[in-house]
Amino acid sequence: MAEITAAMVKALREETGQGMMECKKALAEANGDVEAARDLLRKRGLVTAEKKAGRATGEGLVAVACNADRTSAAMVEARCETDFCARNEVFQAMVRDLANLASSAPDGSVTETPEMKTLVQQALAKIGENMSFSRGMKITADYIASYVHHNGKVGVIVGADGEASEEVLKDICMHIAFANPMGVSPEDIPQELIDKEKKIAVEQAMEAGKPKDIAEKMVAGKIRKFVEERSLTEQLVALEEKYGKKKVKDLLPKGKIKAFARFAVGE
Repeated sequence: MAEITAAMVKALREETGQGMMECKKALAEANGDVEAARDLLRKRGLVTAEKKAGRATGEGLVAVACNADRTSAAMVEARCETDFCARNEVFQAMVRDLANLASSAPDGSVTETPEMKTLVQQALAKIGENMSFSRGMKITADYIASYVHHNGKVGVIVGADGEASEEVLKDICMHIAFANPMGVSPEDIPQELIDKEKKIAVEQAMEAGKPKDIAEKMVAGKIRKFVEERSLTEQLVALEEKYGKKKVKDLLPKGKIKAFARFAVGE
């Protein structure tokens, strides 16, 4: 049987994050073959991941990665079981690495890749909690800004075409984090949601016994307000003390918001 040295065990432990005894046992089973021992630990890690996959993941973090000239950005959410895990440096580094990998994906919703899955499994093996890649989004535009709340639980990326200052876009990101719009413009609000709201408004007007012409005006006004309150460009800027009572679209007189994404852990 090949000699298993302390240096071999230490190197394998640092590489895989497994305990000393697990690494020594794997090396012994592999007769000193480091590659084979690494494969054994990986297989056991997969089994561990499968056993823990059913445990609830109510905590997690959001991370953002932007390219050097800030014309594209990717945002990811990773989930875990406890806030203790979310504050772990291994988990935090893993989420940042996921964001960097997502930055190479095409625009739109990011699908988990085998490389991303491996990152999650490696972090799981080191920490011992169930965790997963939850979702990701990438946006490319003339200008990109991002915001991640100090606790890492809420993140925003926004892309604008035309002219837009970094400061204004950053403030728009903070507005999105607070106001949680459903779409960029009124046209982006799902019609089925508008129809549902309209039905409720009509029933309320009828129950109040309003004349038809007045009821129609009431319903039209309610629907208009409903759509404006959920459309980013039509919302009043949350930073009123800085911009006054302006709509978000007024902050970009020579630019246009192309897309945005807002992630909040658990939503």
